[in-house]
Amino acid sequence: MQKSVEQRIESIINNLLPVTAQEGKFDEPKTLDERLAHHHTPGISIAVINNFEIEWARGFGVCEKGTNHQVTPDTLFQAASISKPVFALAVMRLAQEGRLDIDEDVNTYLTSWRVPKIGDWQPRITLRHLLSHTAGLTIHGFPGYPKSTSLPTLIQILNGESPANTEKVEVNIIPGLHFRYSGGGMTIAQQVLVDLLRQPFPDMIHELVLQPLGMNNSTYHQPLLNDWLTKAATAHSCSGIPVEGKHYVYPEMAAAGLWTTPSDLAKLAVEMMRVLHGCPPSVWNKQTLEQMLLPQQPGQIQGANDEFIGLGNGLFVGLGFFAGGGIGDGFYFFHSGHNEGFCSLMRVYAHIGKGAVVMLNSNESQLIPEVMRSLALEYDWPDAFAKEKTIIPLVQADRYCGLYSTKAGLQFQVMNLDGDLFVQCQQQPPLQFFSTSELEFFAKAVNTNICFEQDDTGNITAMTLNQAGITSLRQQADQTIRAEKQKGD
Repeated sequence: MQKSVEQRIESIINNLLPVTAQEGKFDEPKTLDERLAHHHTPGISIAVINNFEIEWARGFGVCEKGTNHQVTPDTLFQAASISKPVFALAVMRLAQEGRLDIDEDVNTYLTSWRVPKIGDWQPRITLRHLLSHTAGLTIHGFPGYPKSTSLPTLIQILNGESPANTEKVEVNIIPGLHFRYSGGGMTIAQQVLVDLLRQPFPDMIHELVLQPLGMNNSTYHQPLLNDWLTKAATAHSCSGIPVEGKHYVYPEMAAAGLWTTPSDLAKLAVEMMRVLHGCPPSVWNKQTLEQMLLPQQPGQIQGANDEFIGLGNGLFVGLGFFAGGGIGDGFYFFHSGHNEGFCSLMRVYAHIGKGAVVMLNSNESQLIPEVMRSLALEYDWPDAFAKEKTIIPLVQADRYCGLYSTKAGLQFQVMNLDGDLFVQCQQQPPLQFFSTSELEFFAKAVNTNICFEQDDTGNITAMTLNQAGITSLRQQADQTIRAEKQKGD
C-alpha cells in the first residue's frame, strides 16, 4: 500500500540518522525535534521533489530563537552559495540568446573595472572559467557585513578597498588549468553583467531567472527590502544565538546574496529536469542545461565505471552547479550554501525526477546530511549511502609481512595470523585489515586504510597508511628485517 504524503513526512522526521565516529556507521534513529535541539538550530525548511514535481514543502521550528514565529514554506532564508547556480542560469540565458559569449575574454565586456595585469602579463579569463571556478582567482568566500556597518561597492570589493572586509580579487595561478572555488570569481561575473546590461543587479536577475520560473519568494536585494523583512528567518550563530541585526548583508550578490525558499529552488530544479527530459522549455533549452551539467575542469573525464574523474568521489564542476553519481539513474546535480547563520543544500537526481532542498537558520550544517539521509531512505534515492567495500580473498598473505619504518623511526609490523593480515603499531594490539584489491586494505574497527607498493618484480617495497581521509605516513619496508621475520614465522 502506497504511503500518503503525511505518512512519508512522519517517517522522515522520525528517522534521522546521526553519524558516529566510525565511517559508514550511524547512531540510533532520532527525531527532527531532537536533532534541531542538539544542533542549536531554531528552524528548518524542506521541499521534496518526487516524480518530477514538488511533492511537499514544510517548515519546522521557529524563525528566531525564543519566539513563536513559526517557519513556513514561505519563510525566506539566505541561500548563500546556492546564489551561484541561480546566477549562472542568468548568464547562460544571455549566452543562449546571443547577448554574450561565455568563452570571450571578460575584459571585452567590463567597462568599470578590469581584470588586473600581473606585471607585464594580462591573464585571459572567460565567463566559463568564472562559472566553473577554473579562473585561478583568489577569495574563496565572503564573511558578510553586519547591518550597522558601511557597505562597500562592488568595485571596492574587487579591489579589496575599505570598507571591503576581504582582500582584492586577483589571479595567482594560470587560468583554465585547475579547479579552485572562488566567490571572488563569481563577483567578477556579477560586474560583467552589471556593465553589460546597465541595470541594478537584483532587477536583472529577477527578469532573467526569478520571474520566468515563478520564484515569487526570491530576491537578490541586499540589504533585504523592508516589505520582505517580515518573511525572513533570523540567522543564528554558534549555540543558537541570533546574529547582530538578525542577519548579515552580502553585497556580493551573485556569490552569496540570494534570499529564497526551498520551494522556489525546487521550482528551478523541476524546470531543469523537465527540459532535460524533453519537455518544452520556458526559457533555457535542453542544450544549454546539458552544457551546464558537463565537466568543465580539464581532466574531468568519464572513467571506466561510468564515473567522472575530477574533484574526487566521482564529482565534477559544471557551470554554476556541481554534479556526481555517474551517468545513470544515480546522476545528480547539487550546490550547498553557508552564510553567517544560514546553511542550505540542493540535491537533484536529474534522470529520475527526485531530490530535495533543505535550508536552516543556523551555522550547524551537520544537520543537513542527517535530514538528507532520512529523505534518501524514504524516497529510495540511488547511492544515498556509501557502498560497502567488497572484500576479496587474501592470497599470499606472507608477501606483505615484515617491518615497515618511517624516516622518523615509527615502526609497523605487518603479520599473517591464520591467513589474515594484521598490522601492529607500537604498543597497540594487532589490528586486522581486509583486502579490496591486491594492494589496498582497510580496517573495519577504525577509519584506517593501507595501500602497499610493489616493484617491477612484484616485491612489496612500501606501504601508505591513511587515517580518516588523511595520508599521514609513508613507511619504507626494511627488506632485511622482513626476510628475517618471515623465516621466524
